[in-house]
Amino acid sequence: MDLKATVNGSYTVDHMHPCYEFDRISYVPVFIKEISIMCALLYFFLGLLAVVITCGNLLVIISIVYFKQLRTSTNYLILSLAVADLLVGMLVFPFSMAFTLTSCWYHEDLFCKVRGGVDTTLSQASILHLCCISIDRYYVICQPLTYKSKVNDRSIGIMILMIWTISIVIGIGIAKVDFNKINCEDGCLLDVLLASIVSTIFCFYIPVIIMLSIYLKVFLVAKRQANSIQTTACQDKKSRITVSKMERKATKTLAIVMGVFFLCWTPFFLCIFFQPLTYDVTPVVVLETFYWLALSNSMLNPFIYAFFYSWFRSAFRIIISGKILQGDFVNSKLF
Repeated sequence: MDLKATVNGSYTVDHMHPCYEFDRISYVPVFIKEISIMCALLYFFLGLLAVVITCGNLLVIISIVYFKQLRTSTNYLILSLAVADLLVGMLVFPFSMAFTLTSCWYHEDLFCKVRGGVDTTLSQASILHLCCISIDRYYVICQPLTYKSKVNDRSIGIMILMIWTISIVIGIGIAKVDFNKINCEDGCLLDVLLASIVSTIFCFYIPVIIMLSIYLKVFLVAKRQANSIQTTACQDKKSRITVSKMERKATKTLAIVMGVFFLCWTPFFLCIFFQPLTYDVTPVVVLETFYWLALSNSMLNPFIYAFFYSWFRSAFRIIISGKILQGDFVNSKLF
């Protein structure tokens, strides 16, 4: 569906979503009665993605809750992130499949408002969790001697409470403002412009700047520590190889964390940020692709923040094999 502005400020529709047809009388997308092959494939893929997100994050939640060895302050933050991502798979995906992002432009009913509020709340919670995890990594690498005193159950609990409070407030605000309306007067266009710019700055760009600054600091400190070890240690070939592996591992970890995050979220927020500044409306295919790509970050988070560690992999093997149903593995040594 391509929307084109007319002289009087209204919009015409050239192409529709593969699962919707355009009602030219009421100007509202209506779900196609005879589902096309493209629509069926699209919903199958999105449904499969929702299942993977749900199962992956459920494994993380069960692992941390069940195994005593994984009940640490840092893992509680990962647990809260997994809960947010789990709800994305269980709530946001079904809501968004029922009413796509663009189809809700034409609806002002309660369903679309709830969908927008839940979508924003959980997506924002996921982003803020990643930001707080970067802060945790900073203290681990840059201030290891004071890490235990500064990062404990109390401080992590405050972080999690702040994350969910801020996310819920933003979600309710987005649902109330309802700035996704297409047919607006001049005053409404100004509101759309301000709302889009302000929301993207606070919801995305500020957390991104924080994460970039922290991970850059972490990388520089890790590299300096590796160089220090290389200077003080025996300068044999084996020592140099070990240090080289440490540097590559630190670089690879940071590259994966930031690379996946940017790959998933940047296209969507750039589109939202610049959309009100241009006269051309982004094609629905492009906007929908960016939207689902952003949500897919909830599927990748378990791989980055949990599957990366050997103790989580051990926990997953015990859970998937069904051993936890056959005996008591709460105190099992995972690493």
